[in-house]
Amino acid sequence: MPRKVTKSLIRQVKPDRMYNSVKVQKLINRIMKKGKKQLAEKLVYDGMALAAKKLKIDNPLDVFDQAFKNIEPHMETRSRRVGGANYQIPFEVRGQRQNHLTTMWFVAACRAKKGTNMVECIASELVDAYNNTGTAVKKKEDTHKMAESNRAFAHFARMA
Repeated sequence: MPRKVTKSLIRQVKPDRMYNSVKVQKLINRIMKKGKKQLAEKLVYDGMALAAKKLKIDNPLDVFDQAFKNIEPHMETRSRRVGGANYQIPFEVRGQRQNHLTTMWFVAACRAKKGTNMVECIASELVDAYNNTGTAVKKKEDTHKMAESNRAFAHFARMA
């Protein structure tokens, strides 16, 4: 059963400097390595600007928001032991977990692209996610397929 997270345990993240968005700041924090926040900011801002330029859209934040909306998972499976057997039980994903998975999948997709610099990786992944294609969107679709195929075990979620 999912544990309840109280508001006091959730660390408040301040919005980023350029777009005044908490989601962008969380992406910057996730991209950052070894405390180099200015480098991470530059990578994210340049990647967002390049993606907006490729899509011919004026506001990079619109591209970012739509791309992340296309990556957001709505269902996931969790393993649960019932009567000596492990079942993958589908659960609905909401709130902070949804945002966390979205950011993690996006960063993992960017880091998996080898041979190009990070700005181009961020830009191409944003464009792909905006168009409902790409690695992060495929991860979401795979998660949804897994949840759909295990829908028969959903009644085990209510037993706890």
